[in-house]
Amino acid sequence: MTPPLERPRIPPGTRREIGVVNSLIARLLGRVAGTGPPNVFTTLARNRRLFWRWLVFAGGLMPGGRLPRADTELIILRVAHLCGCDYEWEHHVRLGRRAGLTPEAIEDVRRGLAAPGWSPRQAALLRGADELHAERRIGDAAWSALGAHLDERELIEFCLLVGHYEMLAMTLNSLGVQPD
Repeated sequence: MTPPLERPRIPPGTRREIGVVNSLIARLLGRVAGTGPPNVFTTLARNRRLFWRWLVFAGGLMPGGRLPRADTELIILRVAHLCGCDYEWEHHVRLGRRAGLTPEAIEDVRRGLAAPGWSPRQAALLRGADELHAERRIGDAAWSALGAHLDERELIEFCLLVGHYEMLAMTLNSLGVQPD
């Protein structure tokens, strides 16, 4: 895997560069996350038109999705690990703890299914994320395991959640967005 960039290729935007409204949104979201304005928002907001559209979509998945927050954070952390996205990982460690994931479970996410103690639901989520990442689709056995725990709408959301955080990881890694 390519090592992370030591400095941003596109730096976070200033209030003037991203606009007053985007600046206020970034500050508000930072307060919710327990940080200052997150670099992910101040960087992506440099493209104002896409930022708004992305923010609505992303917010529909997290925090506005149907999946329980602990499940969502487990999935996002697994994707962050698989994609080697330090920014995503560090940001979602904080959110995962708030959602009820223990520090041990968060560290075990790096080991995936090799770590003991996952519930059947958690194992199905991890396996589904791993397959979607590696194969770009979920095989029949993993799909059946997910289907034992998720309804149709949640299965759609699961796929979109993994795909969205893969896309975001690629973007953050390529732009060199630095940890907050």
